[in-house]
Amino acid sequence: MMKRFLFVLRKPSYCGLYVQEMVDIILTTAAFEQDVSVLLLDDAIFHLKTHQNTQNSGYKNTATLFEILPTMDVNDIFVEAESMAERGLNVKLLSQNVQLVPRATIAEFMTRFDVVFAG
Repeated sequence: MMKRFLFVLRKPSYCGLYVQEMVDIILTTAAFEQDVSVLLLDDAIFHLKTHQNTQNSGYKNTATLFEILPTMDVNDIFVEAESMAERGLNVKLLSQNVQLVPRATIAEFMTRFDVVFAG
C-alpha cells in the first residue's frame, strides 16, 4: 500500500551529516515505491542554492545531493515562500524547480500526507 510521505527539513546546509543522512532516508523511502515529497523551511532552503562553494569545507555540495531526488521519482519539492523572502532568495537562485507554500498554509498543507517526517 502506497503512502504519501512528507520530509520536512529546517536545518542549514552545512551542519554536520544532517542533510546527507536526510537525503539517504528520503531515497530509501522512495526506493520502496512510496510517494515522497520534501518541504524546506527556514535555513534549509539553502540546500538548493546554486553556486555553492564547498571546496575547503569537507562537505558535499548539497544542491548536487538534491539533484539525485528526481532519479528516484521524488519530484515534489516545496519551499516556504516567507523563508525564501527572509533570506533574499528567489526561485531563479535555486538548482531545482520548487513549489512555493505560504507560511499561513503550512499546517493545512501537511494534512495532505499520511506520514510527516521532520528532521
